[in-house]
Amino acid sequence: MSIKISRKNMAVLLIIISALCFTGMNSCVRLAGELPSVQKAFFRNLVSAFFAVIMLVRSRTPIRIQKGCTFAMIMRAVCGTVGVLCNFYAVDKLDLADASMLNKLSPFFAVVFSIIILKEKTSPAQVAAVIIAFIGSLFIIRPTFANMELVPSLIGFTGGMGAGAAYTFVRFMKQRGEKSAMIVLFFSLFSCIVTLPFMIAGFVPMSGWQLLIMLLAGLFAAGGQFAITGAYAYAPAKEVSVYDYSQVIFSAITGFFLFDQVPSALSFAGYFIIIGAAVWTFIRNDRGSDHTAESDARPRKN
Repeated sequence: MSIKISRKNMAVLLIIISALCFTGMNSCVRLAGELPSVQKAFFRNLVSAFFAVIMLVRSRTPIRIQKGCTFAMIMRAVCGTVGVLCNFYAVDKLDLADASMLNKLSPFFAVVFSIIILKEKTSPAQVAAVIIAFIGSLFIIRPTFANMELVPSLIGFTGGMGAGAAYTFVRFMKQRGEKSAMIVLFFSLFSCIVTLPFMIAGFVPMSGWQLLIMLLAGLFAAGGQFAITGAYAYAPAKEVSVYDYSQVIFSAITGFFLFDQVPSALSFAGYFIIIGAAVWTFIRNDRGSDHTAESDARPRKN
């Protein structure tokens, strides 16, 4: 007897799988020890590029950029590379949950960049959610000179900004029919090429354990990227993106058991505010979708 899963439930499942994968990636980055962030980013993206090539070959998809997507592809790669480097630095210096939450500001930054880059209209509620999320981030960053983690927190914040901009350019390309595997491949290769000279200049010899851990980080990253791409193929982002915040819960649990990390009370307050803003946005979007569906289903008078 086969069990049928609705498209939305499949999307939610894939989102949670991606959150687990990205938690695994961040944990591996931390476990790899005192390696330069560019070195970690290189190996992470090398594995992702390998899997992207396999996906393109298996689907017999030509390796070429769609017309009108070249500039967006380059900008996605630039912003994504900045996002990865900043996130890896934050993961090394902050509690795992704090670093993950700062990176999860990306959906709110995506709203801002969609207005600027895609000229999309936004509602007052979306603007309010962005402002609330920014206020929540201040509880995690704690912008005072007494905070020894201020610089890593600001870098983590920048990583979330870079990821948000990258997602905006991905949205632009997906609207024009660009393949997900091609986007992943270009970004991964671009990141490898950019980080390679810096990695060579400051290369730190790795033990067999560290090399294995970094390859595993790349494997988790590839799994997370393809899982989240698959999720958004099953359901719109506004319906399922809130479940991506499960990564913060997974990171808090992993950080506690692997690294003896316990986030501060202020950090927990920041998590509550940011996730609350995300849930509020999700509920508003869901109600809006229900009203639209009801309007479409209502009989029309001739």
